[in-house]
Amino acid sequence: MKVIVAFIRPTKEEAVREVLHDLPGVTGATFADVRGFGRGRGHSHSQSISDEAVVGTLPKVRLDVMVADEHVETTQRAIASVAQTRNRGDGKVYVLPVESALRISTGETGASAV
Repeated sequence: MKVIVAFIRPTKEEAVREVLHDLPGVTGATFADVRGFGRGRGHSHSQSISDEAVVGTLPKVRLDVMVADEHVETTQRAIASVAQTRNRGDGKVYVLPVESALRISTGETGASAV
């Protein structure tokens, strides 16, 4: 199992959520509003966000989705293709190994817990 962690533009959250609903192997996802900076250090790439220069960070949405190994490539590429605007600040997608999983309500472990 792997966990895919993506940081995307807030304007792309709905499109990414919709594409995830249609992907095999994706049983759920978590979205969280976050702020941060990358190489651009929060420099403005959008006129719609007035506090970027002052705060030095940009709003992003963090997405966490756990999938079986055979679904990683498809899920990663689907997120990237829908989230892409071809502009600086589109975000990043990371893939990390998952050592174990436990469903609290049933006690299931491993892939069946996802």
